[in-house]
Formats: sequence, structure tokens, C-alpha cells
Amino acid sequence: MQGAVGIAAGSILVGLVVLAIKYLAYAVTGSVALYSDALESLVNLATATAAFFAVRLSQQPPDDNHPYGHHKAEYFSAVLAGVLIIVAALLILAEAWEAAGAPRAIDAPVRGLLLSGLASLVNAAWAWLLLTRGRQLRSPALEADGRHLFADVVTSVGVLFGIALAVLTGWAILDPALAAVVALNILWSGWKVMRDSLGGLMDEAVPEDRLARIRAAIARHAEGAIEVHDLRTRNAGPVVFIDFHLVVPARMSVAEAHGICDRIEAALRRDVEGARVTIHVEPEDKAKRPGPGPLVL
Repeated sequence: MQGAVGIAAGSILVGLVVLAIKYLAYAVTGSVALYSDALESLVNLATATAAFFAVRLSQQPPDDNHPYGHHKAEYFSAVLAGVLIIVAALLILAEAWEAAGAPRAIDAPVRGLLLSGLASLVNAAWAWLLLTRGRQLRSPALEADGRHLFADVVTSVGVLFGIALAVLTGWAILDPALAAVVALNILWSGWKVMRDSLGGLMDEAVPEDRLARIRAAIARHAEGAIEVHDLRTRNAGPVVFIDFHLVVPARMSVAEAHGICDRIEAALRRDVEGARVTIHVEPEDKAKRPGPGPLVL
């Protein structure tokens, strides 16, 4: 996971470069839409900084005060990113409203559009890297940063076409109107980032496809057991916590029951990246449903 820290640090550098280019595009044109685009890049820089510190903290090993580790720090970073995104959207809406009252022509549009296009290309390349590596490293902070950056690319492309249209038609009102559209898109992006992150903070269960893999792995390697019940899962950054009750015959020795647990744990670690498994062994009178085992409930 050290690679995640390096990528998060790279996001800060990329954010600084893109912010400088986009602000320059706004400075040469005076466009409110390009101003909104530059302001979103400022938020990108803030969220990249938060993600960097969160990823570093999440790498810390468990300690006496945090026996389950520090993995949820990444979710806090993603929630903070969502809040900042929403704040930026509200600021852009306020600026667009003010500019709509007195729309003005855009200065040096070709130079501004070229600068903005360059910034969008840099953002697109980095967003692809963040999303790809974030999924590989199972990092919520990197994925949230990548999704936000990709949303920025989409809105930036829309702004480019809109400003070109405003220049060609002479409709100055399109500039603040575009800024308002950008703000609404950013609001939606911020809500999605917060929604996904809150699921992790609330110990949401793993998705159904992963849960099916977990059930299948347990069933394949629980030979000798009677039943598995009370299966529970939750995500914490790159870690998947799995716990359940394993019912075994009353005559089975502790060593034999332990052997079954070892088999299941090894299988889950192979099939589910980042799995942390806790198994509670019970005698057969604790079975919830009589019948041939192993039955995963």
C-alpha cells in the first residue's frame, strides 16, 4: 500500500499544476465559467491533500487505541472531499448569479480555451490513473479523488464547448449559464462521493457479488462442520472484515475444529483480498437448521 501514498502525493503536485493553468485561462479571458472551473481545481487540490494524509494514516499498524487498524481514515477523507465539493459548487452558483446580472464578452477566447484544454488533458490522464490504481489498491480515498477529478474533466469539456459557442454567437449570457451548469454537476459529484463514503463509515456490508464469493469459499472448505451461520461482513478501506459462527459435531476435538477454521481462513484470504476473518466455533446443539452440512446461513 506504499504505492497509494506515492499516488496521493502525486495528486497534490498535479493539482497545483492544473490549478495554475486553469487560473491563467480565467485571468486572460475573464470568463466566469473558466473561473468556476479554476475554483473546482482548488477543491481538487484540497481533497488531494486530505487524501494524502488519510492514506498515510490508514497505513499505520493497529495499536492499543485502534486494535482494528486505521483504515477508516480514508472514508473521513472522502467525506471531507464531498463537503468541499459542495461548498465549491455553492460559491460558483453565487458567482454565476452575480455575473448573470451584467454579462460581459470573453477576452482572448482562443488562448483561454487552449489553456483550459491542456489542463483537462492533464486531469483526464491523472483521473484514469487514480481510478485504476485506487481499485487495485482498494483505496476509497484514491477512488473518490479519481471520480471527482473525472467529473471535473467532463464539466471542463462542457465549458470549452459552451464558451466556444458563446464566442461564435455573441451570447454573453452563456458564460454565467455555463458556470451554473458546472456548479450543479459538481453538487451531484459531491453527493455521490459522500454517499459512498458514509456507507463505509456505517459499516455497510460488502456488495452481493463479493458476499457470494465469501459464501462459496466457506462452503467449499468447511468439510466436517455442520453449519455456518450469522455471517457478517464490513469494509474498512482495503480491509474486509468477515466473521461467522461455525457449528461442529460435539464429539469433534478442538484440534480438528481448529483445522477446519484454518482451511476456511486460508481460502478466504486467497479469494478475498484484504480479508480479516474471525470464527466462533459452537457445538452442534447451536445449529439453527438441521440437515447435512456444511450449510452457510
